[in-house]
Amino acid sequence: MKFLDQAKVYIKSGSGGAGAVSFLREKFVEFGGPDGGNGGRGGDVIAECADGLNTLIDFRYQQHFRAEVGVHGMGKNRTGADGQDVVLRVPVGTQIFEEDQETLIADFTHVGQRVVLLKGGNGGFGNAYFKTSSNQAPRRANPGQEGTEKGIWLRLKLIADAGLVGQPNAGKSTFLAAVSAAKPKIADYPFTTLHPNLGVVRIGEREFVLADIPGLIEGASEGVGIGDRFLGHIERCGVLIHLIDGTNEDVAHTYEAVRYELAAYADVLADKPEIVVLNKVDALTPDELKAKVKALKKVSKADVRQVSGVTGQGVDQILYDVLAILDAEKAAIAEAERKKTEEKWTP
Repeated sequence: MKFLDQAKVYIKSGSGGAGAVSFLREKFVEFGGPDGGNGGRGGDVIAECADGLNTLIDFRYQQHFRAEVGVHGMGKNRTGADGQDVVLRVPVGTQIFEEDQETLIADFTHVGQRVVLLKGGNGGFGNAYFKTSSNQAPRRANPGQEGTEKGIWLRLKLIADAGLVGQPNAGKSTFLAAVSAAKPKIADYPFTTLHPNLGVVRIGEREFVLADIPGLIEGASEGVGIGDRFLGHIERCGVLIHLIDGTNEDVAHTYEAVRYELAAYADVLADKPEIVVLNKVDALTPDELKAKVKALKKVSKADVRQVSGVTGQGVDQILYDVLAILDAEKAAIAEAERKKTEEKWTP
């Protein structure tokens, strides 16, 4: 299955059915009168967050969704049937935007969420509705209300606890393959990863979800290389694992280049907790390793972890660091909620 994280679709709600103009005419009924029923309501267009989906590939093959129109009213006071709704099933993490790609309509974060994107048109009144004491035989009925239509954008942002960032060939896919059952493409050339990958990491009795996105290069925020299109997939992560290729000549510049692209994309990424990791240390001499760790510490002002995704050296420590940061964030959120509750009930 191909990974598709963005799609444009066109939706239209159903029009309401028209009311009927009808009069009761039966052989042994002394008084007839108007008996035209109302039209049925048009169907809604609904978006629903469904389980078992992880891509928007279905919307590549179908871009137009139209709800059913309501059935017209009939004689003998029969109301027309309502039109059936049309439901767009989307994976967890999907955001729906207006056609301007800026106005957010819905953000799906858990299975079962439902949002009505367009409401169907009301059915028209039949002539029985207009009967009054002064107008015993009305000969008019309302047409159904027209449905509405528009284009919308669907964007998928993966739900992961931690995200891998770094330049191409930093060893992100190798790291993901080493700590999870994911099988990303691994090769010795840049941009091996063309689509985001997810893996479930198990360490001890704990587990978390790790996301790997395509590598970032200088100018990615301006569209260079693959650009920053996939950075949205790590917006929801609690911590970033920043991998730097230890075989690069200038690891400090490599670190700063990626940090600049993160900040240029969104402040929320620049402000996330970060674990700085020097990868491929198995390919460095002790003197080279010491010099590059020192350079990274100076520019990042953080502890630098030393790992090798190939040999597994230092990998477990990174995973425990991730869990510690995630636990601290959960504790901070719980404390904030507790204080908010106390303030609410404090007289």
